[in-house]
Amino acid sequence: MNELIAIFLGMVLINNFILVRFLGLCPFFGVSKKLGPAISMGVAVTFVMTIASVATWLIRNYILIPFDIEYMNIVIFILVIATLVQIIELFIKKTNIGLYFAFGIYLPLITTNCAVLGITLINATQNYSFGGSVVAALGGGLGFTLVLAMMSGIREKLELANTPKSMRGLPIAFLIAALLGLAFSGFGGMI
Repeated sequence: MNELIAIFLGMVLINNFILVRFLGLCPFFGVSKKLGPAISMGVAVTFVMTIASVATWLIRNYILIPFDIEYMNIVIFILVIATLVQIIELFIKKTNIGLYFAFGIYLPLITTNCAVLGITLINATQNYSFGGSVVAALGGGLGFTLVLAMMSGIREKLELANTPKSMRGLPIAFLIAALLGLAFSGFGGMI
């Protein structure tokens, strides 16, 4: 149990995909302008990470390793992730058309989101158990959502601030990301 807690906290705070591993930066900067779409994107990425981790763990441990074809990890993992994202995209389009249009191009980009592929490869290289893989995916997704929500809250407040014209948009977003990264580096000695 302590190992699972350490994996979870490590993925949320210490090895955060955005601030430490620099994975998933496209949706981070693209969707973090408003809190609602940012939270929705974080939930979608968390869901895809978790389901992809379950599927890839099963495929890796029951097909790739027994047949000694582990060199196919990346190809198989990408196929699984692309299939899952297409299913989620169709589901969101049918159930919540407003959310579908709010995501815009960023929903299909989950397919190529390196954070999703990253969690499957981390699970494979660290040889996590099934439970460890699920916990790592949930922690990684929650950390992704947390940082996305923090960034969107800060960016919404900055819309009301008197920001110099040359710093509006991405320049100030890069500075905020750097400061968040510094703040999260304080968790480094926690576990």
